[in-house]
Amino acid sequence: MGFRKPLDGGWGWVIVVVSFFTQFLCYGSPLAVGVVYVEWLDAFGEGKGKTAWVGSLANGIGLLASPVCSICVSSFGARPVAIFSGFMVAGGLMMSSFAPNIYFLYISYGIVVGLGCGLLYTATVTITCHYFDKRRGLALGLISTGSSVGLFIYAALQRELIDLYGLDGCLLIVGALSLNILACGSLMRPLESSNSPPPEKTCVDKVPDQYFVYREKGKSVEENISILEKGYVDEKCMNHVSDYKQEGVLAKSVLSSINVNEKDSYKKKVVEQTNFCKQLAKRKWQLYLNYWEETVVLFKNKVFSALFVAILLFDIGGFPPSLLMEDVARSASINEDDYHMPLISILGIMTAVGKLTLGILADFKWVNTLYLYVTTLLMTGVALFAIPFAKSYLTLAMLSGFLGFLTGNWSIFPYVTTKTVGIEKLTHAYGVLMFFAGLGNSLGPPIVGWFYDWTQEYDTAFYFSGFCVLLGGFLLLLAALPCWNACTSQSSKLPPNTYSYKVASSA
Repeated sequence: MGFRKPLDGGWGWVIVVVSFFTQFLCYGSPLAVGVVYVEWLDAFGEGKGKTAWVGSLANGIGLLASPVCSICVSSFGARPVAIFSGFMVAGGLMMSSFAPNIYFLYISYGIVVGLGCGLLYTATVTITCHYFDKRRGLALGLISTGSSVGLFIYAALQRELIDLYGLDGCLLIVGALSLNILACGSLMRPLESSNSPPPEKTCVDKVPDQYFVYREKGKSVEENISILEKGYVDEKCMNHVSDYKQEGVLAKSVLSSINVNEKDSYKKKVVEQTNFCKQLAKRKWQLYLNYWEETVVLFKNKVFSALFVAILLFDIGGFPPSLLMEDVARSASINEDDYHMPLISILGIMTAVGKLTLGILADFKWVNTLYLYVTTLLMTGVALFAIPFAKSYLTLAMLSGFLGFLTGNWSIFPYVTTKTVGIEKLTHAYGVLMFFAGLGNSLGPPIVGWFYDWTQEYDTAFYFSGFCVLLGGFLLLLAALPCWNACTSQSSKLPPNTYSYKVASSA
């Protein structure tokens, strides 16, 4: 069933507002986890690599479960998923305030909160893409700034709450604030599938699907009649079709005239039920096979394959600064008098500016969004290489702002994915890509923390991070070069909504 043509306005702007606040409330604390990360280091006395797993799981587990999140949104809709996920995020934050050790935080903060954020992210992005087409870049840029504004505000808010109420009181208050997600989710009205609802299936249309397996086996009239007697046709539908009722009465009369042994009748019922279950299992298995076949087809697209490598390497190298920048400043022995604003807050507000700016740029016809995304990757890699040379608050603040702006490329990533595979395959493709993004988010901070535990300095860790991001950017650039499109110019074989990146067309 296809969706109605996107509105590019109207209730779509309400969707943008509630999606903005949804991401603000759910991602505020996990993205600003660097503030509580320092407190957990002091509270539990564990190593940096081990403690970093809490924040990396919170930001990565939801993305790792993106295929499952996509299935949930496709099956139940954005509104129910958003409301349920609101309870998960709030409950996980409140449970974390009672954590006796770091392992409890892996479950309460890492998995429960992280999975709730993943469900909310998929729900907000999917429903926004359904409501917008021409202004999709702007809409995605606006809603994605919610998490960045949340990072900016929650970094200062959590630090203030810790000073006033301690770490446990801070997590309880932040969890209570997350309950506002329920109100936002209730406003996510789904886009109608068509102008007029499709006609309801008649009883005659429903019956063959329910005993199709028996007709295939060439059963006798007696056996087919006995199946009709089982009541596979529902009672309401029987009232609507009088002709079929007459057929059922005739069937019963024929059945009454035939003397069937009770034992044979019982055996027939067992066989029929077994065949029905087998057919149901075959259909479910076929759906499972179709899912993997569609995934294989996606990876035959060179740009999509390069995207999954790039997003994995980008999150391994690009995510650790948002979690560890506060500890980087502390390790550099920066004077607290020079510490005018948390570095995470600077990173967060510049991420919001970057998301909005890049989202607006993506709507211009002369801008190739894929090359714009590649440019942000390459510049991020260069900035990561510069972190070991920053020995003052001013240089770290400038690098945090620059990295934050470039991290705003998250706002155009759904746009790039949509143009690559089409809106019909967005949920599937985006779920697969977010799985690899979550893997990178989960591995990045612990790897950087382990480098520090091993070398007692962050220089080697950020050299490694910069190399990962640069490698992903170059691979994606190579996949998008015009020479590849010249070799595969059979665009007619592509699905109707698939976009093939060409330099000439975007110039």
